[in-house]
Amino acid sequence: MTVKVAATLRARPDAGRAWMIMALACAAQFMVILDASIVNVALPAIGGDLGFTATGLAWVVNGYLLTFGGLMLLGGRAADLFGPRRTLVAGLLLFSAASLAAGLAAAPEVLVAARVVQGVGAAMLAPATLVVINTCFTEEHARARAFGAWSAAGGVGGMAGAVAGGAITTGLSWRWVFLINVPIGAVLIVLALAALAGARTGRREPLDLTGAITGTAGLAALIYGVMQTADHGWTSAPAVAPVVAGLLLLAAFIAVEARFATRPMMPLRLFKIRGAAVGSGMLLLFGGIVIAMWYFTSLFLQNVLGYSALEAGLGQTPAAVMFVVVARWASAALPRTGVRSLVLAGSGFFLGGFGWLAQADEGSGYVTGVLGPTLLVAVGIGLTFPTLMAAATADVPESDAGIIGGLAQTASQVGASVGLAVLATAAGARAATDGGGSPSDLAAGYSLVFLMAAGLGVAIAAVSLLLPVRHPRS
Repeated sequence: MTVKVAATLRARPDAGRAWMIMALACAAQFMVILDASIVNVALPAIGGDLGFTATGLAWVVNGYLLTFGGLMLLGGRAADLFGPRRTLVAGLLLFSAASLAAGLAAAPEVLVAARVVQGVGAAMLAPATLVVINTCFTEEHARARAFGAWSAAGGVGGMAGAVAGGAITTGLSWRWVFLINVPIGAVLIVLALAALAGARTGRREPLDLTGAITGTAGLAALIYGVMQTADHGWTSAPAVAPVVAGLLLLAAFIAVEARFATRPMMPLRLFKIRGAAVGSGMLLLFGGIVIAMWYFTSLFLQNVLGYSALEAGLGQTPAAVMFVVVARWASAALPRTGVRSLVLAGSGFFLGGFGWLAQADEGSGYVTGVLGPTLLVAVGIGLTFPTLMAAATADVPESDAGIIGGLAQTASQVGASVGLAVLATAAGARAATDGGGSPSDLAAGYSLVFLMAAGLGVAIAAVSLLLPVRHPRS
């Protein structure tokens, strides 16, 4: 079916302007995802230079991820109320200014505060890029291609972090991990002002303040509590208290949106759109797949096969290239094949790839132990990620495109956070039963992680049966 929204009445952008809009959305998404991972390799240099404690250093990463994941719903609604152009430019300004502050930081507190503000800017940018795609590319095939390019940009950003972070830290300084965002952000601001001239400017409607506070605080508390499980365990007060508080706040958020808000931040009627509801649920599961693939295969390469962080990043590069190629193909094929077919095919690749990875141990070679299976998993990710994002955001009124984009990305982010905590706990417990710290013990823990990821692939396939056979826009 085809949704009748105002966007369908607008003229499609000419080829030159369409290219600018595509480049803008992809570059902004690349920068946001890159900054979630690029700093990891630079952490030892940052800690030594600024005198971080071990606990404080973790907040260079966690401060960004916490505000990024917690504020994306609010960022998505801001794009609806104020327009994607204003939200994108404001997010770029905030992100670039925070990057400058991070790069010039002379004290740990300044760097952590800058990373928190960076996360706020990223939470505005990420859903705004989806609004731009949904409202500027309304023709089915053009929209599918746009989602393929956007998905590939985010995937490359995530994978490029280890390689780029290592190269910049070694060749220049850890400060340039942040400072490089400043000139890039300036160029993107100019591009946004030019490419999105005449774009939707939003609507005169007050923000649902109660919903914004309960929803944002609930997500932030939930993500924070999950983060605490790595150091304190699942049953500890530092983990349980914020998780319970987050769940209570999210329950209050749903009650506010359903019964009390006159203009809700998250209209619950949107969950009657099957693609939005089911697609977001699958993205929640998909977050665990992403963590198992990129995070735990990197740990396997380093802790079991003895690679350096930079070598591990290079070792994952073929899979990243495979993901980009397949994501572009899948997006082009989506209007013909429909969502369900691509998701089921991707789940099959997850099952085969992770099942193969689970057999690897300290005696495995790179080609047969890691390269082969990760290429299969990368095919699965390429088939499913742009497909799920397209399904989750299709058939939504243009006036709600931002909040649905925020919901889709929040689901993926929360799934990744919870997935990391659960999988890390399982890996540690399994390794401990064999002794704990030897490469063979760690390999046993990672094997369990990969088997659990294969199970997530099966779960995604099962949930996909709730989707229409054909693509929602066909």
